[in-house]
Amino acid sequence: MSEDDLVGIVLAAGESSRFGTAKQLLPFGDTTLLGHIVRNANQSTLDRVVVVLGREAPKVRSSFAHGSAAVVDNLAYGEGCASSLLAGLDEAGECAGVVLILGDQPGVETTTIDRVIAEWRNARMWASATQYRGNLGHPLLFSQAAFKDLRALHGDKAVWKLIEGHPDRVLRVDIDSELPPDIDTPEDYEAEIARVGG
Repeated sequence: MSEDDLVGIVLAAGESSRFGTAKQLLPFGDTTLLGHIVRNANQSTLDRVVVVLGREAPKVRSSFAHGSAAVVDNLAYGEGCASSLLAGLDEAGECAGVVLILGDQPGVETTTIDRVIAEWRNARMWASATQYRGNLGHPLLFSQAAFKDLRALHGDKAVWKLIEGHPDRVLRVDIDSELPPDIDTPEDYEAEIARVGG
C-alpha cells in the first residue's frame, strides 16, 4: 500500500431492481458479469482493486474469482450508490486517487482504464472523466483532493453532480468508441451478449 496508489472501486452493490434478479450473477463468457468486470480491473495498471457488494453479497462473493481484489460488503446498499462509494473509500485507505468502475458495465475495457490512469498521472488534476465520442461516462477518477467532497455525497448519481459542478477541474479523457451500456434489463444483457459474441 502506497500513498501514490490508484485504487479501483468496482461498484457492484446495486439492487438490480429493474432487472428482477441479481445481475452480478449473470453468465458472461467464462465467468459472470461481475467476474468479467473485476478481471478487467485486475488486469489493468490499477495498483489495487476493491469490489463493493450489497444485496445477496455472500452468493455474489462466491460466484467469481476475486484475484488480488479486496471484496467488501456495503450493508447500507439500499441508500444508493454514494454509500457504496464510502465503503470503497474506507477500504482503499491511503492512496493518490480512486477509479470508479460500474459493476454492470462490462463494455469498459482494460485499455480504457489504463488510458484514464496514464492521462491522469500526467496531468494530476482534481478528477478525470472518460469521454466516449463526446459522451461522458465511467471510469471516473477522483484524486485524493476530492475525497472530502466524495464523502459528503448522498444517494444515486451524486458523483455526476460533483463532476458537473467543477468542469474546470476535470480532465476529459477521449476514447474513440461508443459509450458502454449499463446492463439494466434482460434486453440490455441479451444485446451485450450478442455484441461480444458469447
